[in-house]
Amino acid sequence: MTIVAIRGSGIAAKGCAHILAGAGFRVAIEERRRPSVPTIMLSDPALRLIRGVFDRPDLFADRPRVKRRMVAWGGAPVTVPHDAALASEDQVQAALPSIPASEAGPVDFTIHAAPPAPLGDMHIFGERNAVATKVTLRDPACIEEARIEAVAAGWLYLVPAEPGFGWLLGVGGLLDKLLGQSALIAPVVDAVGATSTPFPAAPRLQLPLHGDDWLACGTAALGFDPICGDGTAQSVREAILAAAVFIAIAEGGDRAALLSHYQSMLIAAMRRHLLLCAKFYANGGQGDWWRAQHDALMEGHHMCTGLLARLPEPRFMLDGFRLVPRQVAA
Repeated sequence: MTIVAIRGSGIAAKGCAHILAGAGFRVAIEERRRPSVPTIMLSDPALRLIRGVFDRPDLFADRPRVKRRMVAWGGAPVTVPHDAALASEDQVQAALPSIPASEAGPVDFTIHAAPPAPLGDMHIFGERNAVATKVTLRDPACIEEARIEAVAAGWLYLVPAEPGFGWLLGVGGLLDKLLGQSALIAPVVDAVGATSTPFPAAPRLQLPLHGDDWLACGTAALGFDPICGDGTAQSVREAILAAAVFIAIAEGGDRAALLSHYQSMLIAAMRRHLLLCAKFYANGGQGDWWRAQHDALMEGHHMCTGLLARLPEPRFMLDGFRLVPRQVAA
């Protein structure tokens, strides 16, 4: 095998393309655009992953940083240290290298890094959408802090943008209703922009995650609840694993075992994420909406547990950008 097609244009697609091109494979890019996210908080773990994949140790070093979080979640507000770089998705895309289109030829394998996957369904764990709007920050101190607040009808998340402005995310209901219940965020913002079209905020998992000659990666594979702030890092981790699986198959590895390993790792990542989210939704509020979201998350956790019980134990582990048998690594 020499040619791999990659459908998508996000960080997972670019990460796969960069790793595979660096390993000597020809990459055929099929771009799939979607509405961009206005702002992303890139945690230090996420930055380390991105810089490692693209070999850019100074990437986003000049971006503004969030230094603390104020959290009101089922109790009195608390302030905790935080450290993350701020960038819009467009800025992230512009900073990452593009891969030139390869010469035409028969495609041996396809990585679907943008939905839909060619087979199966997306399983969604909960019923909740998010909306976003640009806001004016009344308090200058907010330019270095993120605020998150649980209210009766859902939750709010405020992150800074350019000086004097921020982006407000609302999950669970209309922003006006959520702000009307807010004691932490409402006093420090004035809405200045139109509200975005609602977009899904519940965790979601594509099943199956692969066929004989394809696998799903990035948003085509799974989506995380924005409450965890780990979506970007997860996309990079998936890109590394997807590229490693293709390289191992191309070098004569056990195709079925490698693809099964990929599916197991992504289901396990979703299982961990669902349990983490369930803890937040268990103590964010007491109403019907909060209980319904928590129950859906736990149902998803049980589903993932059952799926993993029927899959073989993982036989590989990553060594850089390559998969090696566990017994060899040991």
